[in-house]
Order: sequence, then C-alpha cells, then structure tokens
Amino acid sequence: MKQLMYTCLSFLVVTGATDGIGKAYAEELARRGMKVALISRSKEKLDQVASEIKEKYKVETKVIVADFGEREDIYGRIKAGLEGLEIGVLVNNVGISYVYPEYFIDVPDLDNTIDKMVNINIMAVCKMTRLVLPGMLERSKGVILNISSAAGMYPTPLLTLYSATKAFVDYFSRGLHAEYKSKGITVQSVLPYYVATKMSKIRKPTFNKPSPETYVRAALGTVGLQSQTNGCLPHALMGWLFSLLPSPAVMNLLMKTNKQIRARYLKKMKEK
Repeated sequence: MKQLMYTCLSFLVVTGATDGIGKAYAEELARRGMKVALISRSKEKLDQVASEIKEKYKVETKVIVADFGEREDIYGRIKAGLEGLEIGVLVNNVGISYVYPEYFIDVPDLDNTIDKMVNINIMAVCKMTRLVLPGMLERSKGVILNISSAAGMYPTPLLTLYSATKAFVDYFSRGLHAEYKSKGITVQSVLPYYVATKMSKIRKPTFNKPSPETYVRAALGTVGLQSQTNGCLPHALMGWLFSLLPSPAVMNLLMKTNKQIRARYLKKMKEK
C-alpha cells in the first residue's frame, strides 16, 4: 500500500477497464485520488465509466480505444494516447477465457481463439509494460499489477490454453519484480480464483466468490507486501489448501470439475 501513496498525483492506466476487476481497480484508485486512463475496445462503455469516475471522485480521466485482440499494431496508438502522462500504476487486466471448459482440439473456432488469447492474455501484458516501464524507471518509482489467474498456478485440463497464458503472466511478473525491485518498481502477480464478474458468469457474490470491488480492496492491501498474491483471504486459503496436494492430485481434481462443468454446458446448449 505504501507504494501507492506517492502516486496520487500521477495516472493509473488500466486495460480491460469497463467491467469486472479492471473497472474495480479504476474506481478504487480514483477514490484514493489517482487520475485514471482507461483502455478498452468499446468507446461507448469507456466514456460511460470515465464519466462516472470523474463525477463521483472528481479526478481527471482519459480514455483510449483499443481492441487487444486485433492483429494490427494498436500499441503505437496507445503510446500516443499516453504521451506526456506521469504513469504511477499500470493494471494489466485485459483477458479472455474459454466460453466453457473443452478439450483443446475441440475448442470452437480454435485458430482464432489461439490468436486472440495469445494477443490479449500475453502480448498485451508485455507490450503495455514495455510502454510504461521506461517512465517509471526515470522516476525510480512505479507499480505494475498483472492480473493472472489461479488457473495459472497449475496446468488446468480443459482450460489448457487459458491456464498456460496465465502461467506466463505469473512468471513474467515475478521475473520482472526481481529485475526491477531495487530500482523502485513493484511488480505484482495477482492470481484470483472465482470473482463475481461477467467473464466468470457468476452473478451473485459469496464469501469465496467476492464482488470485484471487495476483491480489489483486499488485493490492494497486499501491494508492496507480496509479489505474488491470490488477492483476498478466501482465495489465499484455497491457494494454501491446493499447495498441500501433490500436483497430479490437483490436476485430477481440476479435470473432474471441468468435465462436469463442460457436461452441464453442453446439455444446456442441446436443450435450447
């Protein structure tokens, strides 16, 4: 948390900022006085969220429209949009998952899914870090929060591609933190279990499936204390329990769970 206190006069940059965890980071840090630059693909949604934040928290906001799933180079446009901003915090949140758990070769529209998932879950993290890190190093301070997933802690059958991309985010974050912590930069890997968001398709928050707002408040409390975090107490407990099991047992459990979710989804689709 101390790492975030000096950043109140600087900008927070959030990718995937119009929903879920990304939006919750934007709102919570705006509440603490940070200016906010929001990046997402829908101008309409971006303008709406930016307007809400500006009105509610009286901070400066900026929007940049970019679809991280595109093959064209969007990063020149993002760089131009961020030009001249003192960026104190970057939240690499944009991400996509499977529509439902599936065997790799049977994932619908597989070739397109591979391209999009690598572009959104991996390329975006690397390229956005590349854009903001030089400025942070000049000032010898900055925080980069990379939203991975608990699915990246172990190979997750039937979510294999998603799991592997999120494992990349975790390793990339931890390596970067080791490289740059002595230069005043904090890089944190955030590995949530289920949060009640549009992507998880969970509508009603519970103790172990918190709302994005509850999750983000807890996760921000770990910044500067943990370079790798599950974010909140219920998720930390789940992570600890899984760590007690041998890897094959975890993978068997995940396979069984995801086969059940897959079966329910396919049954539901047949009934439509």
